[in-house]
Amino acid sequence: MAAPARTRTRLDPSVFRLPVGRIREGYYTDAYFNFAKELLEAESRHPRVTMQVFQKEDSVLGGIDEAIAVLKQCAGRHDSGTYEPAWEEIEVHALHEGDEIAPYESVMTIQGDYGLFAHLETVYLGCLARRTLIMRNVREVVDAAQGKPIIFFPARHDHWLVQTGDGWAAHVAGAIGVSTDAQASWWGGRGIGTVPHGLIAAFGGDTVAAATAFADRFHGEMNVTVLVDFDNDSVRTSLEVADALGERLWGVRLDTSGTLVDRALWNEMGTFKPTGVAPRLVERVREALDEAGHQRVRIVVSGGFDAERIRHFESLGVPVDSYGVGSSLVKGQNDFTADVVRVEGRHCAKVGRRLNPNPRLERVS
Repeated sequence: MAAPARTRTRLDPSVFRLPVGRIREGYYTDAYFNFAKELLEAESRHPRVTMQVFQKEDSVLGGIDEAIAVLKQCAGRHDSGTYEPAWEEIEVHALHEGDEIAPYESVMTIQGDYGLFAHLETVYLGCLARRTLIMRNVREVVDAAQGKPIIFFPARHDHWLVQTGDGWAAHVAGAIGVSTDAQASWWGGRGIGTVPHGLIAAFGGDTVAAATAFADRFHGEMNVTVLVDFDNDSVRTSLEVADALGERLWGVRLDTSGTLVDRALWNEMGTFKPTGVAPRLVERVREALDEAGHQRVRIVVSGGFDAERIRHFESLGVPVDSYGVGSSLVKGQNDFTADVVRVEGRHCAKVGRRLNPNPRLERVS
């Protein structure tokens, strides 16, 4: 096992804007943990335990700073009708955001009076599970893209409340951009995007008119990128937009539906799967742009991309400049478990579990 890493900066708990009062009262907690805390306090029982947190995949750790914030702001005891915070009475050791983790590796330990943090297990494990899932998924597509930028596009595929932490996880895992301001808020960034289909429709289905108006207003604030599949003729529309916008156009985005064949491929079908954003469609758009003198215009592809599909495109040398990835990044699971493994300094755990020391863990101040 590697030696402990040099201490790195963690996100301040205030970043997470936790509903501290609700968490302290157990509103988001599995009821049995609340009952356990209530019983321990009622009987003045204060077992000093070591709680160990782990998961079972080769993964990338996310949510650890959020989990620590939960402990810092919400660990405590009920005393004469008031809640007394008690972070100083527990000792936490943890890995860092973005650390690669192995199956069953301890990512965090908590030592102290169990009653001070028994009610927080549901919340901090949920933080770890969700953010680590995003971290792992994003890192996989980042690796598959071999250095080409990944744009994080799953906001519309999940509840809006998850955006802030998911965006941070994607950022740490290597995504070059996110699509909402909420997703970028933890590092002070902004959401990025393209001229959308809805705006094109609002301009009567005229992609060039919509793109021109968009560039007139927003060029200089962002890299102007335009969806070019509204008429299912991506080569023609890409050329028209590039001619109209000139140096103001950063890129075109191909997003052809998986149930359609773009007009540019109608005379080439027969030797490859032509539906959606097919490799040959990207090649045709690149060739057309280059021949027209628009070599500087980038090509962004989206629509059903995941790590496997990106690896396929890269293996073929498809001339993609950036990948927009959506729903695949919020699929799957990466669950965490927390176990009491020592009580009063002695081994005390359910059968099959024991303390698994990890020299990579750092003391959290």
